[in-house]
Amino acid sequence: MKVILTQDMESLGLGGEIVNVAKGYARNYLIPRGMALEATEKNIKLTETQRKNIEIKRVKAKEDALKVKERLSGVSVTIAQKVGEEDKLYGSVTTMDIADQLEKQGVTVERRRIILDKPIKSLGEFAVAVKLHPEVTASIKVSVVPEA
Repeated sequence: MKVILTQDMESLGLGGEIVNVAKGYARNYLIPRGMALEATEKNIKLTETQRKNIEIKRVKAKEDALKVKERLSGVSVTIAQKVGEEDKLYGSVTTMDIADQLEKQGVTVERRRIILDKPIKSLGEFAVAVKLHPEVTASIKVSVVPEA
């Protein structure tokens, strides 16, 4: 089934694009949540008239993401955790911990934008990616130290 995306979706495409998806996915998930419209002639014409506004929003979002990337370029986060034998952490450092520390430094980033392959479970320094926009990814340094 062909649908028009109303917003950017990482797995499908950018807002305003016409994509082909399974009927059930479109009818049960995308359309009821307002993420897509059925690709009828009327909706296609409506989207074409709104394409300029969509493009302006996309450019503005990218510019905002580049500004945040600039602010994140010099940021390093230090997280103190309880440590057991052989410098293994009792818990782990997750995206929520990193987002909280960034917020304390005055940089607000949604935790789902912080990309960790797996939670950090040892002491040391780690490079963590922050996906701010589909085309903009920043990198921050996370230092995990033992709690005093």
